[in-house]
Amino acid sequence: MRVCIVGASGKLGRYMVRHALDRGYDVVGVCREQSVGKLAEFEGITVVPGATDDRDVIGRAVAGCDAVLVVLVPRGVHGYSTGTARAVLDLAPPGARLVFSCGWHITRDGQDVYSWKLKALVKVFGPLARLVRFADLDDQVEACRRVFASETRWTVVRGSDLEEGESQGVPVWSRHVGDPILESNITRRVDFALFMVEAVEDDELVHEAPAIVSRQSPSALAHASA
Repeated sequence: MRVCIVGASGKLGRYMVRHALDRGYDVVGVCREQSVGKLAEFEGITVVPGATDDRDVIGRAVAGCDAVLVVLVPRGVHGYSTGTARAVLDLAPPGARLVFSCGWHITRDGQDVYSWKLKALVKVFGPLARLVRFADLDDQVEACRRVFASETRWTVVRGSDLEEGESQGVPVWSRHVGDPILESNITRRVDFALFMVEAVEDDELVHEAPAIVSRQSPSALAHASA
C-alpha cells in the first residue's frame, strides 16, 4: 500500500506518517520546503517539498499511490484549501482512496446542530482571521463542497476540539454534529490521525463525512453503556 500524506509536516500529519509506517505502508509526504526538516525523524519516507495547492507538486506526489490523506488547511486568503482539494481530486490515480481532514464546522447535508459556543467562534474568528489574512474558513467550506460533489472514493473526517496525550484508541463517530455521542467534543490529536489512516481500508466510510470524538470521552462512554 502506497500512501501520500498531504500536509505531512504538521502535528496531525506527522501522527499520520507514524501510523502509516507502523502499518508497513510506503509513505510519500508533501510539505512546504521550509518544513522538510520536521520529517527527518522518519526513515524510509519519500518527501516531495512544495505548496500543497501546487498541481505539479501534487501530481508528482500522488503518482502510483493507493490512497491520499489530506490535511485541509485554510491558510491565507487565496484559496489554499480549495486549490489543494482540487489538485488531489483531479490528479490522484483512478480508484485511489481519498481521506480529507477538517473541523466540525463543515456540514455535508445541513442537518448538523451546533452549540452556541461553536457558532460564536466561527462567527467571530472567521471574519477576524480573514481580515488579518491569516485564514479563510470559507475556503475550507468550498474545498469540502468540491469533495462532496466528487465521484472519487472520498471520506471527509470532521474533527472535534483536539488535545495532546497518549492514544485512547480509534475515535467513535456519528453523521451529525449535535448527536449525543459527540457531546464531549474532544479527541486526542494522535487518534484523529489514527482514524484518518484507518479510513483508508474501511469501505464503509466511502462517501461519508464522519464527525469524530474520543472513544474514552464521557459522551462516548455513556452512549456505549446505554
